[in-house]
Amino acid sequence: MIDVPSTIVCATPDEMHDLGVELGRMLHAGDLLVLTGPLGAGKTTLTRGIGEGLGVRGPVTSPTFVLARTHPSLVGGAPLVHVDAYRLSDPLELDDLDIDFESSVVIVEWGRGMLEGIAESWLDVEIERPMGSAGSAADAGTAAEERDEPRTVRIARVRAGDGAENCAENCAENSSGAEE
Repeated sequence: MIDVPSTIVCATPDEMHDLGVELGRMLHAGDLLVLTGPLGAGKTTLTRGIGEGLGVRGPVTSPTFVLARTHPSLVGGAPLVHVDAYRLSDPLELDDLDIDFESSVVIVEWGRGMLEGIAESWLDVEIERPMGSAGSAADAGTAAEERDEPRTVRIARVRAGDGAENCAENCAENSSGAEE
């Protein structure tokens, strides 16, 4: 069981995937996660693991060009809705996607600052990847994600109106390991 808030180091992509599987087994309809991190941090790898943990139809791939992709459950559970908010400019555009937040597990990549007025609370998952130890920001992407560099994953519960725009600071301050 993963405590919230929590800070976890994933040394490899397989560990990131395994973390996702563990998270997926804990999630239920109505749960919402916002994934934040640079290109190549492991957001889609984590989401693939969550999909496996939920028992949804795959493959789970980045919905960059379709904005949102729904993966129905193969085990009678909630579907996974995987959203890429990178190209969205404001919460209204996310709301226009008409996502069934109550009946689904929803993951929004690049969604920080997009949920005020749409949801009351969510899990903020911030993934940090090393920049410079094995390459530079120019190395970001698939090749960077495949390198076995440790990623730091911070998971915190955010409530609307609690300064979600500044979760990078708030989540780090609140990730001392105490369960909320």
